[in-house]
Amino acid sequence: MLIFYGHPFSSYAWKALIALYEKGLDFDYRALETEPPFTHYDELRAHWPVGQFPLIVHDGRPLFESSIIIEYLDQMGAEPRLIPADPRTALEVRFLDRIFDNHFQARFQAVVAEYLPFITETPDPARVERARDLLEKAYGWLDARLPDDGWAVAPDFTLADCAAAPALFYADWVHPIDPRHARVRAYRARLLARPSVSRCIEGARPYRGFFPFDVSGRD
Repeated sequence: MLIFYGHPFSSYAWKALIALYEKGLDFDYRALETEPPFTHYDELRAHWPVGQFPLIVHDGRPLFESSIIIEYLDQMGAEPRLIPADPRTALEVRFLDRIFDNHFQARFQAVVAEYLPFITETPDPARVERARDLLEKAYGWLDARLPDDGWAVAPDFTLADCAAAPALFYADWVHPIDPRHARVRAYRARLLARPSVSRCIEGARPYRGFFPFDVSGRD
């Protein structure tokens, strides 16, 4: 049995969960508790003392980091493949995976962190503005690159889309995607309609109160 450790509201947990749902794999979802006794957290830290997630355990082997988890699932032979066999296409998929993690996830998380009192006592407007400005630049870059339809590396749904779904879902909550970035808005809508992604959205819905901004009525 494959064991998965994560939290339903975590964007990086979503990324790995989307891959698991796409492949239709059976797994034991050990959701990390927000209240004591934190049994699953203790199990997680026994595998990875830093305590970050998502993390999977398969045949007694722990693996963490969402991109590595997805690549491992491909190596298991679970279909559909999320990293193409063709090396050039695979490089493009991995490239966009890093873009979504480092230039979308990292930016929205920087803004959120400014409003979490256990991280920052007082939000720094300059840091918030810088992160939002970088998100705006990333939206513009992505809009010029995306196809008019389909997925990030058309036509197949890949690792890049697993990364894009949570990145754009939460980034738009922090810095709304301007209508002039029509391809990004349409791509986000296609992602949110994907069954594997909508399953994550619904699973996270009870935890929206954790988000430091009012997102009532969103998505």
